[in-house]
Amino acid sequence: MATKKINTVLPELNKADGICIQGYEGSFHQVAARKFFGKNIPIIPCASFRDLINLASDARQSAGAVMAIENSIAGSILPNYNLLKKSSLKVIGEVYLSISQNLLVNKGVQLSDIKEVHSHPMAILQCLDFLEQYNWKLIETEDTALSAKHLQQHKSKHIAAIASKLAAELFDLDIIGPDIQTQKTNITRFLVLKRAADVTSIEGADKASLYFQTDHSKGVLAKVLTTIAKADINLSKLQSMPIPGSNFNYGFYADLEFDQIKQLNTVLKSIESLTNSVKLFGVYKKGKLIKG
Repeated sequence: MATKKINTVLPELNKADGICIQGYEGSFHQVAARKFFGKNIPIIPCASFRDLINLASDARQSAGAVMAIENSIAGSILPNYNLLKKSSLKVIGEVYLSISQNLLVNKGVQLSDIKEVHSHPMAILQCLDFLEQYNWKLIETEDTALSAKHLQQHKSKHIAAIASKLAAELFDLDIIGPDIQTQKTNITRFLVLKRAADVTSIEGADKASLYFQTDHSKGVLAKVLTTIAKADINLSKLQSMPIPGSNFNYGFYADLEFDQIKQLNTVLKSIESLTNSVKLFGVYKKGKLIKG
């Protein structure tokens, strides 16, 4: 099946200046991109994360990407770890975005006018406690931001959409129900990616992401973790993933937080003899939690 193509948001700008995101204009990926690069960053919407990685890897097509990697409720986005591992892209930063789902309507529409609510099934699920107060028909769509765009295009007074505050701003919609998500602590972590040739040393870097494999002998993983701890490095994430083609052997994705870069260099050298391979995805500054 052919992948559906999404047009760029700002076609008049040079595509090589844009940052790839998964989804449409007004998505939470765009919110994260704006938080990291600034409000005026041109974006290149991609239909899938695979498309995002491919476009971000091409200097003629983009300047990099912002890609979701985990969520505080749903957990890690495991396929994205594999996409990152297979690519030559480097992590240069991260964004922790507090996800805010909002009920959007066209100008002048009241709650009593609404008959249908359109959005991605996950967004609807996240807002069920609010939605179940009303006798509205819930319509699942492929994307939150696209639901908002269609709402604006069709000018309906009987349809609402669940989407970001940015979508409301971009499509000139009213927020009739702010922060309607049931779980108020819903945080998505995004990685900021660049091609290796475009990466320079980041001053004040205090975090690294890497992947490693061991020979799976008894106690070898414990030795790796002990080596990290002895260097006074915080192992903030450890994610195991099966090694394709193996008999239930696993590789490990890890996030390491440190005070000085020499701590990381010491660990990388020390675990050489304990691992079969190590891939450093990037060294960057820890992200701060921001409101979506």
